[in-house]
Amino acid sequence: MEDILIRCTSNDGSIRLFCCTTINIVEEARLIHNTYPVATAALGRMLTAGSMMGTMLKSEKDSITLQINGKGPIGSIIVVSDISGDVRGFIANPFVDLKPNDKGKFDVGGAVGTDGVFTVIKDLGLKEPYIGQVPIVNGEIGDDIASYFVSSEQTPTAVALGVRLTQNGTVNSAGGFIAQVMPNADEKTIDLLERNVLNIKSVTDVIAENGLKGLLDRVMNKIEYTVHEKKIIRYRCNCNRDRLEKALIALGEENIREIIEEQGQAELVCHFCNNKYQFNKEELEDILNKAIND
Repeated sequence: MEDILIRCTSNDGSIRLFCCTTINIVEEARLIHNTYPVATAALGRMLTAGSMMGTMLKSEKDSITLQINGKGPIGSIIVVSDISGDVRGFIANPFVDLKPNDKGKFDVGGAVGTDGVFTVIKDLGLKEPYIGQVPIVNGEIGDDIASYFVSSEQTPTAVALGVRLTQNGTVNSAGGFIAQVMPNADEKTIDLLERNVLNIKSVTDVIAENGLKGLLDRVMNKIEYTVHEKKIIRYRCNCNRDRLEKALIALGEENIREIIEEQGQAELVCHFCNNKYQFNKEELEDILNKAIND
């Protein structure tokens, strides 16, 4: 089964909803980064949110970066997405695992920590990117994202994100939703949404038992809605040799000379997909000339 994202609104214009399944995305990220279970859950939640928030962008040229760092053992998590909903991610320390929290679930908050900020960077093709930051609420990611929408975009938002693993650590359910209250929303619709959200104890259980349509129907129970978009989403990295060459050029003439003299070659590794790019001495000398003439 492919991962799917759905975008819809209530027929009275009170609610807009994004919901998705990300089982394949999170499993691919787990394999790329070799994450331990709680790290898989944390990265998976960020990837799920990133995909939905990417779909909120207006232009194909726009991109969004989410970053959370609460100074916990997991370090920083970064995910990048765009209007396609395709997403990629990086976790500083994938080899973290903790005992379950007092609810018997992954202790994502303990792994992420709470001494830091959740950051959203939107590259909208302007001179400077938009940057929004909020203090971390609890490190569970969903509540931190909801806090961002309320504080930085003045949009009341409910967020639920989940990752469920098998006993051997593979992903067997993942996904979530972002439900937002629009200006001048009808109070009855808001009350229904709040009741529906509270009644969903586990998004991963709903997805595992009833699929994405089941999750959508639970969130919008007794609320008439229209689906505007339904699409496949993937884990996708856009790295290539040209991008990595530009990164080397950006090091500057002095640093490139030092690499040539001391190592005679360079290996660059993409943080998002772990692809390796080799540059021999001749290629580095060509890059040096480009840096000099840049």
